[in-house]
Amino acid sequence: MGKKCGLTLGKYAPLHKGHQFVIETALAEMDEVLVIIYDCPEITAIPLTVRARWLRKLYPTIEVIEAWDGPTEVGDTLEIKKKHEEYILKKIESKIITYFYCSEFYGEHVSLALEAVNRLVDSERKTFSVSGTKVRQDPYAFRKYLHPDVYRDLITNVVFLGAPSTGKTTIASQLAKEYKTVWMPEYGREYWEQYQVNRRLSLSQLVEIAQGHLEREETLLLQANEYLFTDTNALTTYQFSLYYHKTVASKLVELAHQAISRYDLVFLCDTDIPYDNTWDRSGSTNRNIFQKQIKSDLILRKIPFFILRGDLNTRISFVKNILNRYQKYRNLLDLFYD
Repeated sequence: MGKKCGLTLGKYAPLHKGHQFVIETALAEMDEVLVIIYDCPEITAIPLTVRARWLRKLYPTIEVIEAWDGPTEVGDTLEIKKKHEEYILKKIESKIITYFYCSEFYGEHVSLALEAVNRLVDSERKTFSVSGTKVRQDPYAFRKYLHPDVYRDLITNVVFLGAPSTGKTTIASQLAKEYKTVWMPEYGREYWEQYQVNRRLSLSQLVEIAQGHLEREETLLLQANEYLFTDTNALTTYQFSLYYHKTVASKLVELAHQAISRYDLVFLCDTDIPYDNTWDRSGSTNRNIFQKQIKSDLILRKIPFFILRGDLNTRISFVKNILNRYQKYRNLLDLFYD
């Protein structure tokens, strides 16, 4: 018996357990599995590279073929069928496909074009009653059908930066309540209260803060409903390191660099609110200096950010206006041109 090679395809927008069931069935039955994944900007803003990354991470043995120029028409006409068949044959090049895996109507005509066995999998959706359309409409409601790596990539991570006593905690917690989701408190404050000696932390302890914050943030991304509101990040810890030690540990430099692309929206809370002079803070003068340093760092790193000014209600209204217009994976500048 010759080598059994299976092919399946889709948009995976997003990848859900129904898709995974088809792929895993093919993996269990075939010697080799190919997956064609289509670009589909008309359906989802999630880039093809992100969706392909899910497949490669979850199924490292499959061959993922990215179809950037694939046909977008969907239907059962002879013309549409022919376009898809010709494209698929072109993408697989000289590969001999023996089984075509899918759960859709097109299994019959595609398998005929491939001269392969039409292997229908759960076509009546009895195993997994889910569809990409349903998930796109409400990912949180259908989260049980999504792998954690997929779900976390659907959450909009909103971070609030600023010097001490600029309202970050208040606004993050309040927005989480209004949007019925979770928020990420500043781990550095908790750590500082437990481990500080004479109001100072070592370079290695600042690294532990950044790492601990990141770990908790990853956990909360899986619990979030559409948004995670995050109070500070590694960029703040980086600035504290410079302030107190005039240097930064290499690992913290790396974590701060990762923060450049980690957050979908960045808000800088301004200093135009009264300073709360608690025992753990170093005064309003230092607050103003620290604020300038954070803002300068964002500009030098070329991180787009919005400045929040005014009272709590004004700030929350501003954030809500941005969230109402924002779409994850969309060009941020589009907010200003709609």
